[in-house]
Amino acid sequence: MNQLSITTIPILPFGMVHCHLVVGARGCILVDTGTPGSEDKIGRALKKLGLGVRDVTLIVVTHAHTDHAGSAARLRELTGAPILAHAADLDYYERRKEMTYCVAHWWGPLFLRSGLPGEPYLPFTPDILLQDDASLDLGCYGIDGVAMHTPGHTAGSVSVELESGDALVGDLVASGVFLGGLIRKGHAMRPPFEDDPQAVGEELLGMVDAGMQRFHMGHGGPLPAAEVRRHALSLQNQKPGRQYGMQTVGCDCSRRKLAELGD
Repeated sequence: MNQLSITTIPILPFGMVHCHLVVGARGCILVDTGTPGSEDKIGRALKKLGLGVRDVTLIVVTHAHTDHAGSAARLRELTGAPILAHAADLDYYERRKEMTYCVAHWWGPLFLRSGLPGEPYLPFTPDILLQDDASLDLGCYGIDGVAMHTPGHTAGSVSVELESGDALVGDLVASGVFLGGLIRKGHAMRPPFEDDPQAVGEELLGMVDAGMQRFHMGHGGPLPAAEVRRHALSLQNQKPGRQYGMQTVGCDCSRRKLAELGD
């Protein structure tokens, strides 16, 4: 097995939004692409590793929310790497349908009103589109692991399991107060939005039982398997929250707001 390294790339301050680089001896995979306009931050992270954008062999987008898919189209153009995602989120990637959000916390509607979750991004069609419960061996992209369908956060959520025992799970779990947070970083919690908490719990338990030891996510973390198991069990009796569309909360989506947070 080739030695792997996982680099967390901060997109917004205080651990609020991350994406990750998985680097092996034979390839480099980018997992998630940050908010719109994040390509320069990702380019700088690659440079620190002695790599360039053309060293990226695959882009994995874990789900269609703007803080994960926001720079996918631009990064595909820069890297020449294909994008992998799941068909269940395709309408959102192609911007043919408005994203809806099932809030998981009392402050979820307030967060929606900020406009940040609904920031529009350039539409794209993934080059590799997983169907149903399919998975893809990442060996041909130079990484020992698989990308797999792990629904629950959204219908088309995708995770990456590595032979090193690391799992990159997007928003199946978060940690810290609010997003990332300054305290309780080692405490697993639900992200602001979650379509089906019971499905999320099942997916997380499956990964723990499969031997995943460390969980890397888009907000906060990483977390050890024991803490992820505790959280997954707590989701067994949770019900989906109220569903909102961006128009129902009267949000003012503003690219400037994201830029201010990211500076």
